[in-house]
Amino acid sequence: QVQLVESGGGSVQAGGSLRLSCEVSGAKHSTYRMAWFRQTPGKEREGIATINSYGNTNYVDSVKGRFTISKDSAKNTLYLQMNSLKPEDTAMYYCAAKWGYYGLRLSRYDYTDWGQGTQVTVSS
Repeated sequence: QVQLVESGGGSVQAGGSLRLSCEVSGAKHSTYRMAWFRQTPGKEREGIATINSYGNTNYVDSVKGRFTISKDSAKNTLYLQMNSLKPEDTAMYYCAAKWGYYGLRLSRYDYTDWGQGTQVTVSS
């Protein structure tokens, strides 16, 4: 059974940085895509960054140049480095995975395993 556990959320002032982590256990596929999503109350869950098992990445325009997705295969951990944070980045952040596929996707329908979420709050 695959489990994804996020950590690293918190409160920060605008312009600050946070690094989110997502520890993966139980995965057996060497080919995969993983992503970070975020969601605020009443809105759709939005894909913001994705990475595949080959290390290719893709980002939504609103975070390009500020956020970096990366992975440490030895630690089975996915990261999201968030710099120059803005109040509009405030959301619950989720990591997600799809095993056996490597196409870079930012739709929530392209992922089957999800973490429980970690809250990020950016104050002005």
